[in-house]
Amino acid sequence: MSVIAPDEKADFLAILERHRLAEGDFLLQETDTTDIVDDVYPLRGHVTVVRKSTLKEKEYRIGHGTAWTVEFEKDLNKGGFG
Repeated sequence: MSVIAPDEKADFLAILERHRLAEGDFLLQETDTTDIVDDVYPLRGHVTVVRKSTLKEKEYRIGHGTAWTVEFEKDLNKGGFG
């Protein structure tokens, strides 16, 4: 089950476009995602973003109440992916 919501994926792609980066140069790997979703156990997990050309990677918390795409763009702005 993917925790990355379609709007988050669209935000991620828009960030890449703004920075003129190729989607194919990045890999998203979800880990530790929850299977049960209700009021007590919201969606959660982690996504590792890997830039294939530089082998730089960073892990972000994903799920309800997170803003991993904002953190990803901050890291891009700081040169975190080379």
